[in-house]
Amino acid sequence: MGFTLKVDGPEPIEIGSDRIITAGFSVDVPGDSNARSTDVGADMVVKGKILTTVEGSEEDVSVKLAKWSLVSSTEADCYRCLKVDVVSAGKMVRKYELPSAFVVSYNEHFGSDEGEGNFTMVVRQKKDKIDKVKVSGGYGV
Repeated sequence: MGFTLKVDGPEPIEIGSDRIITAGFSVDVPGDSNARSTDVGADMVVKGKILTTVEGSEEDVSVKLAKWSLVSSTEADCYRCLKVDVVSAGKMVRKYELPSAFVVSYNEHFGSDEGEGNFTMVVRQKKDKIDKVKVSGGYGV
């Protein structure tokens, strides 16, 4: 299974399947709700590798994710369009689009033994634009 991530913004971000380890999508309603709530949230969790850039290799674009996570809520640029594609055996399984996503948390971890680092990013769709979230699938059927 492979994943690609794209983030639109002043400096576009594209991370390919060689760097993304896992991707997860979740929809959440309040736990105390006894009926379908209008207070719905949509989150995307992406985990990936931070690889050392050596001469002739692809640049480490995960640093752009770290910079996005630092954008203040007072800046319009904190909301960006996030797209994640899930591919298995060369066939598209899912496409997710969160058009007004913001970073909830971003973590980087490094170990002296591994020779690479890992990042975990959680993004959430802006609540008043939850109806703009797109999930598509059923490709190749």
